[in-house]
Amino acid sequence: MQKKILFITGSINQTTQMHQIAKQLPEYDCWFSQIFVDSPFIQWVLDKTDFLAKTVLSGQFKANSEKFCLENGLQMDYKAKKNQYDLVVYCSDMIIPDRLLQRKTIWVQEGMVDEYNFFSKIIKKLNLPRYWAIGTALNGSSNLCDIYCAASKGYKERFSNIGTKAHKILVTGIPNFDNCEQYLENDFPLHDYVLVATSDSRECFRPEDRIGFIKDCVEKAAGRQLIFKLHPNEIMERAVAEIKENTPEGTLIYTSGNINPMIANCEEFITQYSSAVYVGMALGKKVHSYFDKEELERQMPIQNKGTSAKNIAQVCRDFLAFKGKKEDFVKTYQYKAVQSELVFQ
Repeated sequence: MQKKILFITGSINQTTQMHQIAKQLPEYDCWFSQIFVDSPFIQWVLDKTDFLAKTVLSGQFKANSEKFCLENGLQMDYKAKKNQYDLVVYCSDMIIPDRLLQRKTIWVQEGMVDEYNFFSKIIKKLNLPRYWAIGTALNGSSNLCDIYCAASKGYKERFSNIGTKAHKILVTGIPNFDNCEQYLENDFPLHDYVLVATSDSRECFRPEDRIGFIKDCVEKAAGRQLIFKLHPNEIMERAVAEIKENTPEGTLIYTSGNINPMIANCEEFITQYSSAVYVGMALGKKVHSYFDKEELERQMPIQNKGTSAKNIAQVCRDFLAFKGKKEDFVKTYQYKAVQSELVFQ
């Protein structure tokens, strides 16, 4: 009987990464579930209110992820009710039902994580629920999963500094951010503009001076063509109105579409809290971010020509084959990355 793997999905970025890993594991019975909770109270909030509608637990995140799974013919088992699984692969360790921690578990980094600020430090210190940090600052820091797959040595250091044991963390690279040069070949029709990627801070209950940010972008553009790419989780009508009111005539606004070709063709890239800044950095663009530039350079995802999915899949394969206690695996495991010429297709 085939061993079963459950991949936990969230945003489209998280979902497509999980799909890439699963495609490298054809010998296993792979299933997918949007991230979920077993807490009766949180479930009540999800069912009875819109308070969590802008999180990966619900709303357009869940709808888009499940649509992607259906369109790609993936087996779905929301809340892991259909099967018993040999391995669960997580996109977030912010919320993990206790019943799934009895299985072998692997966490895969999605992209950038939020700043580890005073508030998240208090949450960590008091051992409060990690999702109370209202963001991703504590993602990767729970030490709950058996193995952690990180984007770079810099991120391994970050996760180990705030809670996850260093010997559990493997620097595998992460799909979607490990082969940025592929975006240079694209059919996006515009070139040599200033591109702005906005965030969903306000929708995630964090303060933001959006008008001040827009005016700063106009100043940085200094008369050059300005393009805004909105975060898919934003309230679009509000964001579009604010941009139109505070930018020169001719400013373009995109509410959907793949941002990577836009980054490849831009002259300068302005972000707030977007993982897309790493694409700009990898492509040698002049970038701006709310994060410290030196920290971004330390944590830059490794560029391994698209082999991260193979790397992570091999870790899954080796972990499933391990016969001892699951907590003993990382004590003796000799991780070796696949060769970069074996490019994931």
